[in-house]
Amino acid sequence: MPAANVVASSAAVELRAWWRPGLGLALWRSDGSGERPAPLSAEQVPAALAEFLIDRAFRRTIPRIGADGTRVLEPCVVLGRTTTVALLSAVDEQVAAEVGGDLRYYRRLLEGVEAACASGAVAPAVARADEEYHLRWELVATRPWRSWLAAMVDCAPESLTGGDSRNAGATTADFIAEMADALCRARLRGAPPARSGPPLLPDLVTDPHPLSGDRGPTASTAWAQWSTSAAADEAAVVFRLHLPDEPSPGGAAAPVPNWRLQVCRRDLAGAVVAVEPHRLASVDLDDVTSALAAALGVCPVLRGAGADPQSLDFLLSTADAEEFLTTGAVALREGGYTVLLPRSIATVRPTLRAQALPVAQSTGRAAILGLEELADFEWRLALGDAPGAPLLSPADLDALARQQGDLVHIRGQWVLAENAALTRAARFVVEQHAAPPPDPAQAARELLAVITGVADVVPPVPVVAAPGLGWLDDVAAGRGLRPPPLPPPATLRTTLRPYQQRGLEWLAHLSRQRIGGVLADDMGLGKTVQIIALLCHERTVDHPPNPTLIVCPMSLVGNWARELTRFAPHLRVSVHHGADRLRDQDFQRAVAGSDVVLTTFAIASRDRDLLAPGPAGNHRWGRLVVDEAQHVKNVSTAAAKALRAIHADHRLALTGTPVENRLEDLRAVIDLVNPGLLGSASVFKARFAEPIERDRDVPTAKRLRSLTRPFILRRAKTDPDIAPGLPAKTELVVRANLTLEQASLYRAIVDELMTALADRQQRTLRRRTVLAALTRLKQVCNHPAHYLADGSPLLTRGAHRSGKLELITDLASTAVDEGDRVLVFSQFAAFAHLLAPFLAEHLGASIPVLHGGLPRSERDRLVADFQSDAGPPLLVATLKAGGTGLNLTAANQVVHADRWWNPAVEDQATDRAYRIGQDRHVQVRKFVCVGTLEERIDEMIAAKRELSALTVQAGEGWLADLGDAEVLDLLALRDDAVSE
Repeated sequence: MPAANVVASSAAVELRAWWRPGLGLALWRSDGSGERPAPLSAEQVPAALAEFLIDRAFRRTIPRIGADGTRVLEPCVVLGRTTTVALLSAVDEQVAAEVGGDLRYYRRLLEGVEAACASGAVAPAVARADEEYHLRWELVATRPWRSWLAAMVDCAPESLTGGDSRNAGATTADFIAEMADALCRARLRGAPPARSGPPLLPDLVTDPHPLSGDRGPTASTAWAQWSTSAAADEAAVVFRLHLPDEPSPGGAAAPVPNWRLQVCRRDLAGAVVAVEPHRLASVDLDDVTSALAAALGVCPVLRGAGADPQSLDFLLSTADAEEFLTTGAVALREGGYTVLLPRSIATVRPTLRAQALPVAQSTGRAAILGLEELADFEWRLALGDAPGAPLLSPADLDALARQQGDLVHIRGQWVLAENAALTRAARFVVEQHAAPPPDPAQAARELLAVITGVADVVPPVPVVAAPGLGWLDDVAAGRGLRPPPLPPPATLRTTLRPYQQRGLEWLAHLSRQRIGGVLADDMGLGKTVQIIALLCHERTVDHPPNPTLIVCPMSLVGNWARELTRFAPHLRVSVHHGADRLRDQDFQRAVAGSDVVLTTFAIASRDRDLLAPGPAGNHRWGRLVVDEAQHVKNVSTAAAKALRAIHADHRLALTGTPVENRLEDLRAVIDLVNPGLLGSASVFKARFAEPIERDRDVPTAKRLRSLTRPFILRRAKTDPDIAPGLPAKTELVVRANLTLEQASLYRAIVDELMTALADRQQRTLRRRTVLAALTRLKQVCNHPAHYLADGSPLLTRGAHRSGKLELITDLASTAVDEGDRVLVFSQFAAFAHLLAPFLAEHLGASIPVLHGGLPRSERDRLVADFQSDAGPPLLVATLKAGGTGLNLTAANQVVHADRWWNPAVEDQATDRAYRIGQDRHVQVRKFVCVGTLEERIDEMIAAKRELSALTVQAGEGWLADLGDAEVLDLLALRDDAVSE
């Protein structure tokens, strides 16, 4: 084969090499001109070879056959064997790439000789040259050595063979003999002198010289007999597999030619020759037949093979040849036989590609196609996983689909693929081509599921690329999408921060491709304004999109309406809410005259038929935006089903907590905007949720992040380019002691729980009993009146009945005196209604309560009042009603009166005040009662924060699943709980 022609540097000179017996290693330039070149310079030679080649004159010549077939005398440099060893030792892959493949070949020969010498497979021998005998080291011709040598001779470069393979054997044998002797002598020179040894040993250490006297012939015979005995255990036969003739064009019905497994043996020179039984002596024939009988015992496939009546060769069917290639050859080699296989049989790893069809690229968005165009693709099968691997044509696929097994014939070549991967993949593609065109949405889901590896039916070979579907290539590679830059919208009445501008570009890029996205920035970083900027941007084009439907919690409808009026007053906004909301044709006309329609989750469920698409082809909504999307993480709820029924050209979800409790939350949110991307709930649970949540499987978590990265944009407040735009924040845990009354109630509840757990008749209600006890204990920690619900006063004879309430009162008084505004959160609406009048009387100001029972108009009024300069100094809110979506930056102090079990929920509530727009230092205080359940929960929450957000467990259920002893240890009152 031609020498390697890879050049790493334009200045490097490619060198050809040829070992000349009796002369050395000849090196010449590869231009073949025959002109004597100037000596090589430092710029033309790799640094590793500089000392051997620089300034050496091309004095000698060697005869070569030029490209035109004429004889050419090539000027060359000739290196002796010692210099040759040193030069080849400096040749690595990089050097070989610069100077050519000939030196790489000789380097590999030298490596084989070095390995043989290091293993001790050498022996003294006597060689005759120029009528003189020389003592030298030679390699013992063991079976492994001869197999390796035969393979090396077979792949010798053309410069060595000169077009005649016989030259390769003789030249290689001489090179190996010289290298073996040189390496052994060099090794012995560095070894300590032997105490005793044969008298000829000094001649094997020093440079070779002729033997004196008549010792030559005698020594040559003796050493040859001794050396050849080392390889006496070699098998008598060698097996060589030959490719069959090309199959006839008769198709599947035509007989397939047989594969010939030729039986060979080695001649005296070690060459592999075919066995000709009629020419063998009887003793040699007995050796061959005995070896074949033993081979049948270790290679069962040969027992059923056909026989050639003119020789001892085996005739194999394609199925037999496949078994021989996969298992039989290995078994024979392990049994001590040499097996030579055709180098032209390619072992491939076939792959699938989703190739976009030209018709889909004619829609005007050809560079990158979106979800709506995913129906316009076809599966293509490639012979390999490299980008340039050849794609098979329909004719190739038909031919493959008719074949069976791992070994198949395609495009004039025999190809081996494990587990019949090629034929199974070909049948898969043929079936896909024959199937009727799928619904576009179904096609999108199926392709996304296959590419991301979450499909219920796994394709027979890996899917590695989606040519023409550029964003899917990003998905397969786990990269984020790379949107082009955009100018800020001229109609937006605010200046976007740099990260908000990047968010706009990302959203616009998704919109152009109709790819659903999840904007998951931390609470308070301006997700709303980024959506409004997108609405402004896309209405600057000649053909503005259809109206956008925004669905959010009822408490946020007013906030959306105010923000739209503030930042984009030119947009036409309709609010679809309330008992007097529009219906039927009135609603249709209102939508037609609107840019944005606002509604709530509850209304989306009730008016599902009104909001869902009309007749086929009526795509009313240009976009569906779901704010606080974690509220529809349960896909079985009416609201979640209604949102999935709404047809829109583009879908976006907004959430500050894409994983609020468990990984299913993440799948549900992404599935809302890109259906099927992460597979079904059951498939996702098995492949991602359980390994990550249960086993903390880091590789699986990394793969999930790679799959979701293109569709989720999340920026945290701690990011370096965001943190400077936010005020400082201080978080403190405030510890309060229980009063004697609280401690008595606390102990009574724990004792009652332990009694209930000991009652075997109540074991079926254990979970409910534990959860109820947890709620009562948290109520006791808040205030006895909260737990008892008896309307009793919060003070007794002017003294506090709750240590926690006393500290909250002191904190509120101090904050108000200093001109601060305070948000107080509790998970209990009942406790919020106890706190508000008490603090109002203490502070001498009206204290409102924000809770879920308020109508939308009242909520909006309450929030606006608090945000005004003359607003109340303190606002009490429940976590569910006031913990998401609201802008309450008038407050710069946040109090969590009681602890929620999920830190993400508390963070959402804190972010009502700690957000963009806040210009004062925010102080966050979380109250816990010393020595109680609350303190232990605080420790556990702190530990949770150290884990990945993807591993947070759900709610309080994990506490109910603890054992009885663990529950008692968790709830038991510590000695330091009660104040003195």
